[in-house]
Amino acid sequence: MATNGSFTTIRAGAAALAATLVLGAVAPATARDQTGAIIGGLAAGVVGGVVGGALVNGANQPPPPPPEYRPRRVLVEEPETVVVRERRGPICHYERRKEWLGDGEFTYRRVEVCE
Repeated sequence: MATNGSFTTIRAGAAALAATLVLGAVAPATARDQTGAIIGGLAAGVVGGVVGGALVNGANQPPPPPPEYRPRRVLVEEPETVVVRERRGPICHYERRKEWLGDGEFTYRRVEVCE
């Protein structure tokens, strides 16, 4: 088994420690002594959980360093020139208006309306 990092060494050592604790806790128990087997199994489970949690949490890589601070480029645009023209005069248009000729008669006439 090639050890290419500290994680592999830690994993192998933790597995050997867990196996030793499990065998050491269960081996002295006899058929008459049921409490020792239960306590040994409980201890092995606790130790295995602690070792497993350490392996899982130790496997995470450290976060990368924060990126360098570089100010953003700012593009400044020239404001557009706005030309406001003065009114030359009144605005005129034609409308059709009703013109009464008598009591009930009317006609339409085009009338120029200036504003």
